[in-house]
Amino acid sequence: MAQAISTRSLTKQFGRRVVLHGVDFSVEAGSAFGVIGPNGAGKTTTMRCLLDIIRPTSGEVRVLGKDPRAGGPELRRRIGYLPGELFLEGRVTGRTLLAHYQAISGPVAPGRIDGLAERLGLDLDRHTRKLSKGNKQKLGLVQAFMHDPELLVLDEPTSGLDPLVQQEFHAMVREAQHNGQTIFLSSHVLSEVQQTADTVAILRDGRIIAVESVNGLREGAVRRVRFTANGITAHDAGAMLGGVPGVGHVAVLESGGSITLSATVEGAIQPLVRALGTLDLTDLVLEEPDLEESVLKMYSSPAETDQAVPGTAEAAR
Repeated sequence: MAQAISTRSLTKQFGRRVVLHGVDFSVEAGSAFGVIGPNGAGKTTTMRCLLDIIRPTSGEVRVLGKDPRAGGPELRRRIGYLPGELFLEGRVTGRTLLAHYQAISGPVAPGRIDGLAERLGLDLDRHTRKLSKGNKQKLGLVQAFMHDPELLVLDEPTSGLDPLVQQEFHAMVREAQHNGQTIFLSSHVLSEVQQTADTVAILRDGRIIAVESVNGLREGAVRRVRFTANGITAHDAGAMLGGVPGVGHVAVLESGGSITLSATVEGAIQPLVRALGTLDLTDLVLEEPDLEESVLKMYSSPAETDQAVPGTAEAAR
């Protein structure tokens, strides 16, 4: 499948500080690709390099098959961009501002702007200086989506949005992907990315430390299980669970005529299910996988030593 975005050994250095260390990734056309990482990980810098807002110190970038440095206005019209820090002219209405953006971005279907504004609950006739942070974010989303670009680059897109509007945004992303558009978004919140993305890259200290499908993250994530069983002692149950691959943190919650235990399981759950099938269970609760915990482990694992020379550090795939 064609690639909408690709980078090879993407490095960005500000003075003596290396912000991106040889970042490699690719985004298939028509997919939704999420980048997560703590603040300062390099998410915004990566996006700005893709859009030629800033230029890499070294490495290669391709966006919709072109080098962003040579793509010019023609390439930019094929992209919808929502920056993480949105600065709007305050002396005009939202409608006037979007008309200005429309003249830059190219044709917008009749009624498209009003339709998006209605979905997001945005009053286009208010002056932008009177808009709350959430409503400014809605205005930014309308300008990114309104011309139905081939590629959407969205930096922290749900910042300031209430939960109902976030759900509408997720619906807009799914519709865009259904229409063949590519979505590249960033967040520091995993739950946001997993609702919209097919594939997730985890960025830390300017390096990609993992690229996984959302399903792959779920399969390798930590789950919690709680069960009650008859006819077995807490000691024997604990010993049995201790022999199951991936099971840890076994704790006895209640003990008496029946016992209740809790445990965590990482990875495949089939071995645990087979082991529990030998017990006389009266209750069993298997929680949804804790993806946040799994990703936090990746954040906290020892980082590679930073390199002062651009382009010498390869990102982990």
